[in-house]
Amino acid sequence: MLFKWLDKKAETASRKTARGTSRRSFVGLLGTVIVGGGAVPLLPVWRSNNKAHASSDDDLLPQEISPAADPGNPESCEYWRYCAIDGYLCSCCGGTKSSCPPGTKMSPITWIGTCRNPADGKDYIISYNDCCGRSACGRCQCMRNENDTPAYMPANSNNINWCSGGPADVVYNCSTAIVLGVQ
Repeated sequence: MLFKWLDKKAETASRKTARGTSRRSFVGLLGTVIVGGGAVPLLPVWRSNNKAHASSDDDLLPQEISPAADPGNPESCEYWRYCAIDGYLCSCCGGTKSSCPPGTKMSPITWIGTCRNPADGKDYIISYNDCCGRSACGRCQCMRNENDTPAYMPANSNNINWCSGGPADVVYNCSTAIVLGVQ
């Protein structure tokens, strides 16, 4: 008796669903769910920067490097962070070693290098970001090509104008050297 009632309810619900939808819409909905579910791991996730859980040197940020552990002159090509830089130094153009000068905007794409800090003997991963604006700086040009790779490996090449993906009236101004972490 219970099974007949359950069968009747299931049959009624199935027929009602079949009348209101087509196989194509069901397959489309199923595809949307599968693709959407597969994209969930790609979504950005906020991660806490809790100092209690941070390891000693692995979570350094540029502003956390003390002046004693960051030796050298940021306006000199011999500064340790500039081991793979190619271009004008933002520290000579009104910016700093890790920020763009006023009136320019940091390119969202970058090349990376690994430089040894003489103060602690550790290798640091450095992100070289171009600053893009209306004109080139033209001061403190450095062409250090240590560990530079050919242009067919663009993420490690310093010979690419990283501002070229923006508007036509925006040109390369200068380059920054931002510490990402310890290698």
